[in-house]
Amino acid sequence: MHFHPHLAFESLHTQDDYQYEALKKLLVHVGAHSPFYKKLFAQHHIDIHNIKSLHDLRFLPTTSKTDMQAHNWEFLCVPDNEVKEYTATSGTMGRPVEIALTENDLKRLAYNEFQSFSCADGKPEDTYQLMLTLDRQFMAGIAYYLGIRQLGATVVRTGPGLPSMQWDTILRLQPTSIVAVPSFMLKLIEWAQEHNIDLRNSPVQKAICIGESLRDGDFELNALGQKISEAWPLKLYSTYASTEMQTAFTECSAGMGGHQQPDLIIIEILNEHGDSLKSGEYGEVTITTLGVEGMPLVRYRTGDICTFYDSPCSCGRHSRRLSPVLGRTQQMIKYKGTTLYPPAIFDILNEIPFIKEYVIEVFTNELTLDEIRLHLNTPLPIDECEVKLRPMLQSKLRVMPLLQFHSAAVLQQMQFPANSRKQVKFIDNRS
Repeated sequence: MHFHPHLAFESLHTQDDYQYEALKKLLVHVGAHSPFYKKLFAQHHIDIHNIKSLHDLRFLPTTSKTDMQAHNWEFLCVPDNEVKEYTATSGTMGRPVEIALTENDLKRLAYNEFQSFSCADGKPEDTYQLMLTLDRQFMAGIAYYLGIRQLGATVVRTGPGLPSMQWDTILRLQPTSIVAVPSFMLKLIEWAQEHNIDLRNSPVQKAICIGESLRDGDFELNALGQKISEAWPLKLYSTYASTEMQTAFTECSAGMGGHQQPDLIIIEILNEHGDSLKSGEYGEVTITTLGVEGMPLVRYRTGDICTFYDSPCSCGRHSRRLSPVLGRTQQMIKYKGTTLYPPAIFDILNEIPFIKEYVIEVFTNELTLDEIRLHLNTPLPIDECEVKLRPMLQSKLRVMPLLQFHSAAVLQQMQFPANSRKQVKFIDNRS
């Protein structure tokens, strides 16, 4: 498989034509080589030759993370000797899933991130400081590395953690860009302010932000995005991706959603009944991978709640754009008659200056209902913090969670459990 230069689709119509041809190849591939899809298509009496257009995708059954967890190796479409790398999901939503990549899949992954960094105004003369892990089977880290190499830019692999080490490297090597989790950027800002580093004159001009949303549904910066941009005048670019989809949605400078890469992925937004929704309507992101050899996916429900927009973007691209993630279907909390998603609680806590760190826990109470406990760290005396915090939570959440206060060290242990690749801010202990 050879990856062509980015297809300059002139309209959504030409995108659809290209995607349909790629879909036909995908269905032949999984129909011949995937034990899982062979069985699934037989169970549902699917004849792939009856799929005559993208619109006919709706006749194919959907799959989910649960299917991949239960039948992981049945998704593999190539012999073991063609697998050149094994990556894995983080395991934050149950048992990790292994994703096997062929040599061509690794090339596709590099091309995907080359496109993403180009979309985020990346140039060969840039130097990117990667503040994330490149080990522990983490696909994103290796994808960014490969994409930046393909862009022709320079990479500094500092890895995660330690603001002092990150700043020492920034000041020595003068990177123009960083790739980081937004909440870690707040720690970089705090360290810089404490050590009299002039953020307005730092060499870093842009940040590719991973793992956390920077914007609300109207594409305005949320509390986290505002805190960063007020202290550090960077150009911020949000990204959205998952290990299973092997493809990223990245913002351009317009900041109006993550651009789909139509030559690499088909997206549908589905409601709970599996019906396809229109632009502007929120539902579950469902993806079909194009060009993947090892573990391709057909109509895979990601669990993420988003909408899409297909109006032209001011950057000139004609691809659909994905909104920030509203929440995850599995993380939806029904609490005292209110439906909540963790990101909405993150936004509220990020706005409160006297809450330094937090973890949200949801569990099942004695009435078998969802209960929320906020684990918090504050520099204030606990009584004073509670007096200030309760009315804020009541007015913004309309419900009052349980509160539990901890030292910074204890909260650090909760956020970074042993062997975790990512910071944990939501714990689901529901039975």
